[in-house]
Amino acid sequence: MHPNQATLERFYTAFARLDADTMAACYASDVQFADPVFTLSGQQQVGGMWRMLCTATQAKGRDAWKLEFSGLQADANTGQAHWEAHYRFSATGRQVHNRIDARFRFNTAGLIAEHRDAFDFWAWSRQALGTPGLLLGWTPLLRAKVRKQAAANLQKFLAKP
Repeated sequence: MHPNQATLERFYTAFARLDADTMAACYASDVQFADPVFTLSGQQQVGGMWRMLCTATQAKGRDAWKLEFSGLQADANTGQAHWEAHYRFSATGRQVHNRIDARFRFNTAGLIAEHRDAFDFWAWSRQALGTPGLLLGWTPLLRAKVRKQAAANLQKFLAKP
């Protein structure tokens, strides 16, 4: 197994345990992260996002949490993974099963320098938001609203001592 694949294994095993500190330690200080909800730069923001999500799940949905990952592959420069998260969306209490494909780029120290997650936003919004997600989840309007709220939640979380 390539050491970068071991980094992905460590990252997702920590994620399954909701161990955001171990997850954050897998990232380079200047990491770039993007998915349909977040676009983040730096370990503080990216690690903070995982801490926020893990903290919310531990507080309000540990009983519903399950993470499965597969297809971990990595070489000296890039990697990929498939992961599926089963959880209760904290804002609505609705059950979600999100399927995500991830792509990674590693730095020379073997840390994640770039992390891109791709998932079907409309499928996610139907589960997480119910009727509004079903009716509007395909629109840029709802996606922008979710992105704005997620960014505000992260800023508030990061501002806590």
